[in-house]
Parts: sequence; structure tokens; C-alpha cells
Amino acid sequence: MISIDEMAQVGMHFGHQARKWNPRMAPYIYTEKNGIHIIDLIKTYYFLKQVCKFLTESAFQGKTFLFVGTKKQASRLIAKTALQANSFYVNQRWLGGMLTNWKTIKTSILKLNELETREKNGELKTLPKKEAAACKKEKDRLQKYLGGLKNMTKIPDIVIIVGQPEELNAVKECKKLGLTTITILDTDCDPNLADYFVPANDDSVASIQLLLNLFLESIQRGQNQYIEKQKKVDLQKRSVKKVKNS
Repeated sequence: MISIDEMAQVGMHFGHQARKWNPRMAPYIYTEKNGIHIIDLIKTYYFLKQVCKFLTESAFQGKTFLFVGTKKQASRLIAKTALQANSFYVNQRWLGGMLTNWKTIKTSILKLNELETREKNGELKTLPKKEAAACKKEKDRLQKYLGGLKNMTKIPDIVIIVGQPEELNAVKECKKLGLTTITILDTDCDPNLADYFVPANDDSVASIQLLLNLFLESIQRGQNQYIEKQKKVDLQKRSVKKVKNS
């Protein structure tokens, strides 16, 4: 874990203008300064510790993660973190029914994979110019919105959200499906819409980066433990098989 001083250095305590707050965030606000709400970093530290522990435990159980964050400050970091965590992401626009209408989205993902394969094989070059251009345009569109889900074969177990006000459609779909959510909550967010959360600045790139790094480390720790567990299970199975065959 990091220290409260490190959290303050990246501006994790800076909330939104007081007039833009969500009253439900009151328990996590320390004070107001120059019209800006200041988040209580002691509480941030407490909830961050809980979230990191949950992420490690979940990864150890083999759970899958989807990172969601489409606003400019978070978009690039979301993709980078998800890829490093061997997870999935949405960082452009949340398409309606992305989870609740998974069957249709899965068909679009299959289409994307098919178009990419055809492009790699040079098949698109053999098509008439107009048809090839249409295929390329469709592939680029699907890649933009579904590129982070290409290897996702089923609905994820846990959804990590950055920028709750911008991702309300994702939040609602998670609620509808009963999926566990982890959310970075700024002072304009609603803690009642999150299962696990960290009260923190979700606009500062440095703040988002630091939090996502901690999430990543927690997930990777659990994933490594899961791999070791699987190795032991496989070793035990081979040992039993060897005894039976001898």
C-alpha cells in the first residue's frame, strides 16, 4: 500500500466544486476549501485497502475483470491497465446492452475477429476496392468500441469503473445482472450505486494512474497465486495417475 502523503501528492484529495457535489458523498468529505470539496484521505486509505484485498482474493479465485472508463483522462490508462492485468476493457463508448444483451455483442466481436483474420491473410486486398474499404471501415469501427473485449467469451465477474457519472449505463447494466462493481468515487458520485469503492479524485491523471497501478498489483498478486495453486493441483493429479498406472 501507499502512504497518505503519496496520495496527497497526486491530488487524490481534490473533489469537485462544492455546488456540484452528491450529498451521499458527505461521509467521505473532510472539508471545503475555496469552493472545492476535499476528500478525507484517511477514509480513502481505508477503502482502498479493502478494495485491493478484494481484488487479490477474487483473482486468486480465478475471477475475470472488466475495466470501464471512457473519459479522456482515463481512456488510455484503462486500456493499458486491463491489458497488463490480462483483463478486458471498454474505453471509448459504452454501447447499450454491452452486458445485458451480450449475445448480440458477442456476434459483433466474432465479426471483428473475422475481419481482422481476413485482413491479416490478405483476403481484403483481393476484394473490389469499394467492398474492401467498407470491410476496413467496419473493422475499425468494431475495433474502436469492442477491441478491449475481443477475447472475452463470457460476462465478467467484476467490473471496475472510473468516472461513474459518465458510465451510468454500465452501472445500470451491472446492477441488473447482479455483477460486483468497484468504483473510484469523486464527490459528484453516488456510493449507493457501487458495491466496493474508493473515495478519490477521478479527474486527475496522476490520481487515476496511482489507483489503477494499485488495482493492477493486487490483481496480478492474486493471479500469480492462482497459477501456483493450479500447478499444485496438476502436480497432484499427475502423481495420482502415476501411482494408479504403476
